[in-house]
Amino acid sequence: MAALLAIVSSIVWGSSDFLGGKMSRRRNPVAVLGGSQPFGLVAALIAVLLFGKWEFLPVVVRNGSIAGLLGLLGLIAFYWALSIGRMGIVSPISSMGVLIPLAIGLARGDQPTPIQYMGIVVAIIGVVLASGPELSGGASPLPVALASISAVCFGFGVYFMAIGGQINPGVTVVMMRVTQVSLLWTVALVTRSLGQLTVRDVPMLAAIGVTDASANVLYTTAASLGLLSLVSVLGSLFPVVTVLLAWWVLKERLVLIQYLGIGATLCGVIAITVG
Repeated sequence: MAALLAIVSSIVWGSSDFLGGKMSRRRNPVAVLGGSQPFGLVAALIAVLLFGKWEFLPVVVRNGSIAGLLGLLGLIAFYWALSIGRMGIVSPISSMGVLIPLAIGLARGDQPTPIQYMGIVVAIIGVVLASGPELSGGASPLPVALASISAVCFGFGVYFMAIGGQINPGVTVVMMRVTQVSLLWTVALVTRSLGQLTVRDVPMLAAIGVTDASANVLYTTAASLGLLSLVSVLGSLFPVVTVLLAWWVLKERLVLIQYLGIGATLCGVIAITVG
């Protein structure tokens, strides 16, 4: 069940990132985050009410808040890197954040089977290749640095999300959203700007926020049921979903290395789940 929930979280996360990325082409990325996260908070609150686990334990509040802060910083760094650098450099670097919760999980005593170890390696390589890495040409240092920061923030953010989720998945996500909404709307109040968002943007903002929060709930629930090392890898496959949606919906052309990456990712997922 943990593996299935983690895979579904990747699908939902990838869909949310696709919608967010598409909207960020015509609206300020920070404004998109600020406008979508309140809907995510509402979705998380509904999930907690449905599951009936309304417990604000200090450890859950602390880990959820830290995960929310790190996730927000990671997204800002990622969007900033994309705005000044090439996606073929930024996206593969950011996707390497999965190595952090994976390493922590193994250090804490997780013991995947040999087949699962093989699947982990293949899946991570597949995600990097599916992101469309640029294998030639130079890169300016700032986007590389920002992508690296986003990878670290995402990696540790996912770890703290999992720690809180092992106790109470729903409240962990609620605290993430409370932290992010508070910070983003504080910025909006200080700058007195909504980033040119309009009423017509509300349906898309709602879709982004709800899918993002739903993915968080699915991931934290998976973390409460399975090994962190395996759940973190399966929950970090969302770049592949985003790439496939861009190919299917926007008709973006994929190169050979991306097809190989998608195939490798699927093989890795199969090895992890059956191992």
